Amino acid sequence: MAEVKVKQESTVDIENRIKELCQQFPHGITDQVIQNDMPHVEAQQRAMAINRLLSVGQLDLLRSSTGLLYRLKDTQTASKMKGSDNQEKLVYQIIEDAGNKGIWSRDIRYKSNLPLTEINKILKNLESKKLIKAVKSVAASKKKVYMLYNLQPDRSVTGGAWYSDQDFESEFVEVLNQQCFKFLQSKAEAARDSKQSPMVQRNSSFATSHEVWKYICELGISKVELSMEDIETILNTLIYDGKVEMTIIVAKEGTVGSVDGQMKLYRGVNPIIQPTGLVRTPCGLCPVFDDCHEGGEISPSNCVYMAEWLDF
Repeated sequence: MAEVKVKQESTVDIENRIKELCQQFPHGITDQVIQNDMPHVEAQQRAMAINRLLSVGQLDLLRSSTGLLYRLKDTQTASKMKGSDNQEKLVYQIIEDAGNKGIWSRDIRYKSNLPLTEINKILKNLESKKLIKAVKSVAASKKKVYMLYNLQPDRSVTGGAWYSDQDFESEFVEVLNQQCFKFLQSKAEAARDSKQSPMVQRNSSFATSHEVWKYICELGISKVELSMEDIETILNTLIYDGKVEMTIIVAKEGTVGSVDGQMKLYRGVNPIIQPTGLVRTPCGLCPVFDDCHEGGEISPSNCVYMAEWLDF
């Protein structure tokens, strides 16, 4: 009886050490890491400890390019996954690996080799437990992607600030376009009215993207939080339209608005000649040009701006 007790305590010690290793390496550990940490433990004992931790739901088994990984399971998730079969755990793992970009049910079927009817049943069950959620993608409005319930969807899924409920906010983009240009125009006019030397006037007419972003935020015209990247997207459309020019200067480290020691400066300009017809097409100015494709929410066939331009 004493020998059996020693063996049980030894197994518990191994399990505790494996959990400690998982805490040290949150992204997961390989069997080799466990073996290197406990060289005195036999392979059979190590396997028994790992299998028990997997069976009681304290470890996750993940696949990676280097092989199998063991990762400590979140306690809240573990309690919700208690009683789930291996198929449900597999589908959950596939969705977890997809991150905040999500994954289509077709791809889940491909990776899991499970029947579609079984996958749909598992997805509904996981949704009811609030472990995952379905999000409509702007890339294909009729399709949903699945991701973990507590994740914020990636901009490529939601479309970012330019979309509301998968609908492109064209009026909102136009208002931002006008206000950004108005700010740069007023700065250029103030520089001209300063009566300083031409070089000083030109330099003072530039504004950083951070200044434009701050101006738009203070206006309070946006219901969503806009990033510097969002404002630079709008400024780029003004550049394509010939209304704004941009230059890049070297900036000190830590300067507001600088990235990798560089800062973008913008200023409003009056075009000397009208832009060519190709540049004036809606496609040349569209901030969601990369999302436009036939069959998607945004496509050339249903673009009202393209229709108006062709009629003109």
